[in-house]
Amino acid sequence: MKKTQYTLLAVSVLLATQVHAAGFQVVEHSASGLGRAFSGAGAVGDNASEMSANAASMMLFDRAQFSGAISLIEPEIDISGDYSADDVAPAEVVPAFYYVQPVNYNWAWGIGMYTDYGVSTDYPSDFVAGSISGSTSLTTFKINPNVAYRINDQFSVGAGVNFVYAKAKLKRTMGALNPTSPSSTLIKMEGDTFGYGWNVGALYEMNENNRFSASYKSAVKLEFEDGDFTDGTGLITGVPGSKSDADLDIDLPDIVILSGFHQLNNQWAVHYSWQWTNWSKFEEITAKGNKCSNPTPISPYPAGTCFNKPEKYEDNQRWSIGTTYQPTDSIILRAGFAYDEQAGEPTLSIPDSDRYWYSAGMTYLWTENLSLDAGFTYIDGGSSNFEEEGMKFKASSAAYIGSVQVNYSF
Repeated sequence: MKKTQYTLLAVSVLLATQVHAAGFQVVEHSASGLGRAFSGAGAVGDNASEMSANAASMMLFDRAQFSGAISLIEPEIDISGDYSADDVAPAEVVPAFYYVQPVNYNWAWGIGMYTDYGVSTDYPSDFVAGSISGSTSLTTFKINPNVAYRINDQFSVGAGVNFVYAKAKLKRTMGALNPTSPSSTLIKMEGDTFGYGWNVGALYEMNENNRFSASYKSAVKLEFEDGDFTDGTGLITGVPGSKSDADLDIDLPDIVILSGFHQLNNQWAVHYSWQWTNWSKFEEITAKGNKCSNPTPISPYPAGTCFNKPEKYEDNQRWSIGTTYQPTDSIILRAGFAYDEQAGEPTLSIPDSDRYWYSAGMTYLWTENLSLDAGFTYIDGGSSNFEEEGMKFKASSAAYIGSVQVNYSF
């Protein structure tokens, strides 16, 4: 069940929403950024990971630098209502790596390897609502080479290309559709694919203490062609356990980020960001295949359709603000707060809600060339009530995120 399995997975994924970011967005790009709730992203310029928000930020470096981060995301999502399930989102590890190389006063290049999207939910195999929950996971990893150019002392621009690898798995079980065997497979899919996109950014340095960042990340189309679709019951193809080809196209949404950074004195700085994500383009997800011919009256889809799920998503905004304080030459402390708007109506595979970030972090400047970062965030997702397939549910969500990072200048 290669690409269509992925397809449905992606489907549920794209419909789904992680507890730590709206929709299925991943913003955990660095430990330093996590400690300030990613306020000032692309304008702070404290290490090479800033290129994940704005390629033009590479012009803030006068030496080559490597940054590597590992983030652990521990979500807590509990479902109650007509049926209950606890801790339906497993812990995830998110790596990120960056390298910036200044060439001269006017040019710099760099490469980042990180992710912008991902999701994972895993319900008990015998969950009564298994036909609309089951297990879902989407993992993406992006290789992002960038180049930046300084126009003058105040203006810099940057651009890059995005090579995105995506892997997904989806499984739905019979649940209440077969009370004697609720864990039996209804549908199962898995697969991988590649997509491509681009990014541009601009940096305005009013002076050495005040700067502003603006960036845009394009949508990325994931095209799943001739994937394997497995119909466990035969309701879609008419043959139980059959495998057939199916196609599905999915666009990962485009993103706009605006940020500011202000160094108030030798010890204190403030920073802030606004992020917009074009979630409203997700109106439905449809997988097509010649073998999905609606052979029986109980097939839920028209001829040629293997899967269809209408979606109700709206464009999402995220606001963040934070501060940085340096009490000694070797210690930097930071804190931040963010409000992340709900993007889509909640479902079992996507229990979306408004989220409130409370973040803190620090940097230890070990030597002139080596520094270590640590960040921690608690996310309060509150609770949301929703109905799905005539059943009533309540999702309660929170998340704990910890991250460590090393930075080395050459």
